Amino acid sequence: MLPLLLVTVVAVRHRSVLAEGFAQLATARWPWLLAAAGATCLTWVAAACTRQGAVPERLPGRRLLATQFAAGAANHLLPTGLGASAVNLRFMTVCGLSPARSSAALALYLLAESLGRVGLLAALLVAFPSALAPGSLLPDGAFGPLLLVAVAVPVLAAGVLACVRRLRAAVCSFLRTALGEARSVHALPSRALALWGGALAFPALQATALVLVGVAFGLPVPPAHMAVAYLAATVAVALVPTPGGLGSVEAALVVALVAVGGAAAAATAVVLVFRVITVWLPLLPGALTLGALVRLKVI
Repeated sequence: MLPLLLVTVVAVRHRSVLAEGFAQLATARWPWLLAAAGATCLTWVAAACTRQGAVPERLPGRRLLATQFAAGAANHLLPTGLGASAVNLRFMTVCGLSPARSSAALALYLLAESLGRVGLLAALLVAFPSALAPGSLLPDGAFGPLLLVAVAVPVLAAGVLACVRRLRAAVCSFLRTALGEARSVHALPSRALALWGGALAFPALQATALVLVGVAFGLPVPPAHMAVAYLAATVAVALVPTPGGLGSVEAALVVALVAVGGAAAAATAVVLVFRVITVWLPLLPGALTLGALVRLKVI
């Protein structure tokens, strides 16, 4: 709840910018917003492809796609993607995979999705090196503490594993299962293509939706720069444990769009509409689908 409280405080302090952003909603060009909604729908297809690519067995296609749609609603109940992970674990278990293999498939999906997002961001930064200055996204003096945390967390985790034998045995067993699943998946070209193709398509479609919303509002930022801003913002907030990224994603996106040249009010309007299309409009039908899947014992 603490990140939500901090975001609320920032929103109150900058309420004039928010009000100006809401005032610009009437200037949007609706065909571009409809195209953004279409790109959002395709993200569920990409997620389903990546989930299928993480297991050698063939999963029921329609149920898999419906599960990805429902997982978006579940993401608003638990922080940092745990809701979607729980839904997909239940789905794979119902499909006959053991809990160990379901967990390994989930880990492989998360790894592929993370590498796809970071790899796409790196490729865009190489192609457009002037798109975003990293220092513009970080407060003064923040780089040192972030680097310290990035080094300290793996060292601390390694120390805990070295000291706790039972935990070390469990982690080693899980890693053996996960590596076996990864080898099985990559032995099948169709599964490997689905895994990595979906992992790249998912963030690309999300970035495309933001670009289309930006075009709808006439945001004077090149599309590639908007895509870089989206990927950088979502990578930056990945460790903020708010349900569905509520608050943290919006704040990071506004900062990133301003950093690549957008006006604060216009960037706020773009981010608000982008989140409405990608999060709030699918929320109620996603929740209804989630309830139906539970009643039908699909998950």
